[in-house]
Amino acid sequence: MITGAGSGFGKLTAIALGARGHHVIATTETDEQARALRDEAPELEVHRLDITTNDVQRVYDWNIDVLINNAGLGETGPLADIPLERLRRLFDVNVFGTLNVTQAVLRAMVANASGRIIIMSSIAGVIAAPGFGPYAMTKYALEAMGKAMRSELAPLGIDVTLVNPGPYLTGFNDRMAHSMWEWFNDQSLNGSESELFRVVGDFVTTDQRDPSEVADLLVHLVEATTTTENNFIPSDIKAQLGLA
Repeated sequence: MITGAGSGFGKLTAIALGARGHHVIATTETDEQARALRDEAPELEVHRLDITTNDVQRVYDWNIDVLINNAGLGETGPLADIPLERLRRLFDVNVFGTLNVTQAVLRAMVANASGRIIIMSSIAGVIAAPGFGPYAMTKYALEAMGKAMRSELAPLGIDVTLVNPGPYLTGFNDRMAHSMWEWFNDQSLNGSESELFRVVGDFVTTDQRDPSEVADLLVHLVEATTTTENNFIPSDIKAQLGLA
């Protein structure tokens, strides 16, 4: 099962896994995305499933072997200024929604004493750049969630692993980088730092990589016998950022 399969990494991975003969339940946020994906990849089982709503109740009836927690929202802006309703919505999707669907899937996994949970974190889960604090906060939370659950669920036969992509060209980073300019202006508390935020946004959205690399990694993690706690991609991204 893949959440957020209407676009980006989720869509590419669903199609790749389907082509390899896996029975893929691809879930999308909207009916429009679901219809488009059914038309493009009829081999997939596609459902509209908003992870922040009662849609998740349906998941309790599905016997899932592997869950890829890919659904997510992006939001930027200085933390001194960001409207709290935007930050709450970000946590609702990225953190609480992810945990919500994970808990639903785990019922069957625990009963079967097997399964794998793959959590899409980010390089932003280990480094918080200026203006990207809101998004990084949610990814740091997912890092804590994944690491705790990896230890908690291993004795029950369930594997948990995290994926930490750098900048990939799916459109997600571009939408996220631009989101702050919907409300941020020179009158904001951090208004004098506008140029810094533009520079950081340009850096994140320049020279983005081919997202099929991430899809290939996700396919590998679905089929792998064992996993590591974190999977950074590209593999040298931490060194590039001086984190290694």
